[in-house]
Amino acid sequence: MRTSRFLFVLAAAGMLVACTKPAGDATKSAEAPQAAAETAKGAVAATVNGKQITQEMLDTFSQAVMGNSPEPVTDEQKTQLLDQMINMTLAAQAAEKDGLQKDPKVAGRLDLLRTQILAEAASEKFVKANPVTDADLKAEYDTQVAGMPKEYKARHILVDKKETAESIVRELQAGGDFSKIAIKESKDSSGKAGGDLGWFSPQTMVKPFADAVQALEKGKYTTAPVQSEFGWHVIILDDVRSPEAPKFEDVKPQVEMFVQRKKLQEYLDGLRKTAKIQK
Repeated sequence: MRTSRFLFVLAAAGMLVACTKPAGDATKSAEAPQAAAETAKGAVAATVNGKQITQEMLDTFSQAVMGNSPEPVTDEQKTQLLDQMINMTLAAQAAEKDGLQKDPKVAGRLDLLRTQILAEAASEKFVKANPVTDADLKAEYDTQVAGMPKEYKARHILVDKKETAESIVRELQAGGDFSKIAIKESKDSSGKAGGDLGWFSPQTMVKPFADAVQALEKGKYTTAPVQSEFGWHVIILDDVRSPEAPKFEDVKPQVEMFVQRKKLQEYLDGLRKTAKIQK
């Protein structure tokens, strides 16, 4: 009877300031690493038939192959990656010589890759220009907590026929004991425990059952049998509670990711409103 349940679901930047060196020396020391990095990116790792493979290209390829591995790339791996880049460049040159870039399928794939790369770059630029604040995170967290569904504790008696369920209702109205009737009549496995289902969220139950439980007052039972795909239910609500929310700090990374995606989606929705789109 249970269905799948939807579960609820920053690094600080430091600045080093030179306090003993003159301003000129501090500026030089700050600019030196940046200049070195730019020089390294522009450095040529190899040349293939006049085509340069820059260090930046090689770094990008390395990132794509190695992913976010915490281990530094070894010299052997660097050599292997460069050899792969050389082979790729040779193959690409051969493809261009044969005019494969004009093939409709190849052209389509090249266009798709270009679109994906530009889209990723635009998304990264937007996220960088629109950082998520702690206030954004806390507001989203509070909204999610407020929207968490209540949990219910209920018992039920499940039978095959409506007439049997109606007879059980009449027996309850005459003072019958719900648990004893469940043990005797219910075909559900919970019948052995007096029909007790324990605590659950409505989202984990089939809709007719969930709707009936949420409509009940504490201590009351359904006077009209509830039909679901499993049969006919007579339900009694024992208790209701608000679920315990996870601590903000425990779910902060997930909330941050959710807020970033929501901001990005709002940005894309804005672009769609001003775009001319034909389907």
